[in-house]
Amino acid sequence: MSDVKVVLDTNVLLISISRKSVYRPIFDAILNGKIQLVISNEILSEYVEIIERKASAIVAHNIADLLIQLSNVEKIEISFRWNLITQDPDDNKFVDCAIAGRVKYVVTKDKHFSILKDIPFPKVDIISIDDFLEELKAL
Repeated sequence: MSDVKVVLDTNVLLISISRKSVYRPIFDAILNGKIQLVISNEILSEYVEIIERKASAIVAHNIADLLIQLSNVEKIEISFRWNLITQDPDDNKFVDCAIAGRVKYVVTKDKHFSILKDIPFPKVDIISIDDFLEELKAL
């Protein structure tokens, strides 16, 4: 599955970090190189900001450093903004990253992303965290 490239919404990453989380296999799949994670500077900054808020600055920066060093984490530059999500424009950073990184899925729990199902171009496939977890387990 290492050829499966994904963008993780911040909440998905956040709830998959804890060793006690039912979603931990997602974080483990990143650590073990089973999936490729695509991020941008904006996404990494949001990861750090939210993890700092929920845990601590040390934890946030350690996770950011770890992600940057993993060979299956691809950091890309966003050169075009599609602005496909109007309800919560802040979510567009994940969509733009998904398009630029040619990922298979944006993994999310956020309902704002559901509008993408109705947009034929550029096609961005979303998957719920639960469905993605099931896909990981099937491998």
